[in-house]
Amino acid sequence: MFDAVLIAGPTASGKSAAALALAERINGAIINVDSMQVYAEAPILTAQPGAVAQARVPHLLYGHVSAREAYSVGRWAEEAQSALAHVQAMGRVPVFAGGTGMYFMALEEGLATIPPISDAVRDTARALLVQIGVKELHKRLAARDPETAAGLRPTDPQRTLRAWEVLEATGRPLVSWQNEPAEPVLRGMTLARFLLDPPREQLRAAIAIRFETMVEQGLDEARALEGLDPALPAAKLLGLRPLQALARGEMARTAAIEEAVTVTRQFAKRQMTWFRGRMPQYRRFDPTKSNIIAEFNEITA
Repeated sequence: MFDAVLIAGPTASGKSAAALALAERINGAIINVDSMQVYAEAPILTAQPGAVAQARVPHLLYGHVSAREAYSVGRWAEEAQSALAHVQAMGRVPVFAGGTGMYFMALEEGLATIPPISDAVRDTARALLVQIGVKELHKRLAARDPETAAGLRPTDPQRTLRAWEVLEATGRPLVSWQNEPAEPVLRGMTLARFLLDPPREQLRAAIAIRFETMVEQGLDEARALEGLDPALPAAKLLGLRPLQALARGEMARTAAIEEAVTVTRQFAKRQMTWFRGRMPQYRRFDPTKSNIIAEFNEITA
């Protein structure tokens, strides 16, 4: 018997439904492995499991954090450890489901322990980002820490800011910390690993349908997140900017949905590139031709 199950996949691939079906079958509880589904203010925009699903089996680490907090993979890993212990205490099988590659790395490979960043360093770094912009900050980072900068997009304020903060606070490049040995959350456990890998056109269609059906309720969430600091992780919520523009009357509904769908499809493509390159040990299957129960039964037969 497996100690835990891991279910990964790109956005809109059906991970939540698969996790629910399997959790019900094996007396499991679902632990979120998606960096956006942690936010309390955006259950619709992040497609969090609804009340009906959450009533069927326990769901942990969904919608428990404010979007205005600087949530991190390190904090998630600590919470995942606690959630794991809670699920085990219930006598259930932990089913980790989501689409954030770094979170899966924390589960299986561990994270480096980076010293806490002081508020003074954070405030100074954020002020600098506002003053000079992300591209210039990335340029300055590259001059001092070319290895870390090379792995970051010059338009990514969150990760560029994080790398700058670590460099300023510790005097060491972020990658040097990341390369240190770390303790995985799931160390020593027997794992069943699955990767939902739908056909490209199927996934593209599912993404379009998701935004068409969520846009009205999503507008209220987008309005509530106006003024969100662009350096915060929640500012990367898929479709947030075009939906905010729609809510303000600055963009037509069709155009807003089209932009949100495009951004989400690009993100899903990056997710699959990560999964295929970094998670070869996962059992890949096409959810249009198979299902999680059949896949699980096959490896446990």
